[in-house]
Amino acid sequence: MANSASISPNGAVHPVDEKLPTGKLAALGLQHVLVMYAGAVAVPLIVGRALKLSPEQVAMLISADLFCCGIVTLIQSLGTTQWFGIRLPVMMGVTFASVAPMVAMANNTPGAAGAQLIFGDIIGAGLISILIAPLVSRMLRFFPPVVTGTIIAVIGISLMRIGINWIFGNPFGPTAPSIVNPEHAKWLADTTAAAGAAAPAAPKGLALVATVPNPKYADLTGVGIAALVLVSILLIAKLAKGFVANISVLLGIVIGGVVATTLGLMNFDKVGKAAWFDVVMPFQFGFPVFDPILILTMTLVMIVVMIESTGMFLALGEMTDRKVDRAALTRGLRTDGLGTFIGGIFNTFPYTSFSQNVGLVAVTGVRSRFVCVAGGVILIVLGILPKMAALIESLPTFVLGGAGLVMFGMVAATGIRILGGVDFKNNRFNALVVAVSIGIGMIPLIAPNFKQWMPHNLHPLIESGILLASISAVLLNLFFNGAKDDEEAVKRAAAQADAH
Repeated sequence: MANSASISPNGAVHPVDEKLPTGKLAALGLQHVLVMYAGAVAVPLIVGRALKLSPEQVAMLISADLFCCGIVTLIQSLGTTQWFGIRLPVMMGVTFASVAPMVAMANNTPGAAGAQLIFGDIIGAGLISILIAPLVSRMLRFFPPVVTGTIIAVIGISLMRIGINWIFGNPFGPTAPSIVNPEHAKWLADTTAAAGAAAPAAPKGLALVATVPNPKYADLTGVGIAALVLVSILLIAKLAKGFVANISVLLGIVIGGVVATTLGLMNFDKVGKAAWFDVVMPFQFGFPVFDPILILTMTLVMIVVMIESTGMFLALGEMTDRKVDRAALTRGLRTDGLGTFIGGIFNTFPYTSFSQNVGLVAVTGVRSRFVCVAGGVILIVLGILPKMAALIESLPTFVLGGAGLVMFGMVAATGIRILGGVDFKNNRFNALVVAVSIGIGMIPLIAPNFKQWMPHNLHPLIESGILLASISAVLLNLFFNGAKDDEEAVKRAAAQADAH
């Protein structure tokens, strides 16, 4: 759907509106899907297990998430009416910023009742976000390059943790670095059994310390395959030309998947058990429950999401050479709210533009929004074909981790390039804004338990390093530099985000 900016004076179609051949669109769209897939399914896995849902219900959450990812991506990239869709190459996915408050709700109210509460709060927050989107879009003067560059850099640094954990294993759970010594666990079990009724009741939360290296963590074979994926991407990007170079990430993932299958590390059991077709239906857990306080909490999360989206939309606009004016920004932010509203109806979660896919635009140089439209169609198909979704889900995380280092690192690099347009020589305050904000943004990553003695009502607001960095950058810039309404300066500095 072209607008007045789609045709240049010489009659050429703007690269954003270029319609590539179907085969290329499908391949490039699939690359976008593969880059975001693990991140897209992570949130329903986390929240579904926190709600103590059955495996079938968790699988349903994943399918619903993929389906809604596709629907909202189509709305954002293709555009619908004058109200929704920024019409840029944007892939929409569940925001990780919403995980902490949803898990807290799930822990307090598990099961279907908790799901009804979560989805009701998401619907309420989505409606409010649609209404306040124009207000957020008028706050550009509070987000000059020194602020947006810092926020995007922190987003990239935060995402790197996900890619690294894909390669080595998560800090907690079955792939944690250490496990309980089996001999110690056996001794405790035998001692308890021998004591019988005479044994005092174990204190609540009693657990043995994990002291033995876990063989599942940082397995050298998996690390080697992740390295192979990374090297393959770099070699293809360096040596190949044209279309092949543009799908370097996809080819790297395919190479890793083939090697993992050859070594017997890729399991297809889930593919065999999954159904061929399943329709995503709304309100699977019953009618949603609306709690005003929890809706307010989720709305605050959505404001943060829209602030993050603002920076990404501006950077993406400069990457694609498409001016992002206030009306376009409002349409994009309004779609964040609409996607969240749709998500609550279809048993899924708040949506935002996926920053790793912004990095993919920088890596490939392909600016056509119809690539993301193709990605949205693929996501919808995956959402209604569980067997196909299971096939992609079967990719070992270390394969995705090798590609994740490239994608997530490119997000951080985008932030650094935006900061490259900031005046540090004549304005020493800008360095303070960046330095302090990045440091504050790292607190939840480095010291995740820093909040343990603070009021629990504050936890959802301070668990996100991205939120803390955003608040810090905005306030410090306001303190040192004031609020200068210089939109062109934002655009000029954001041009540093162009990778070519």
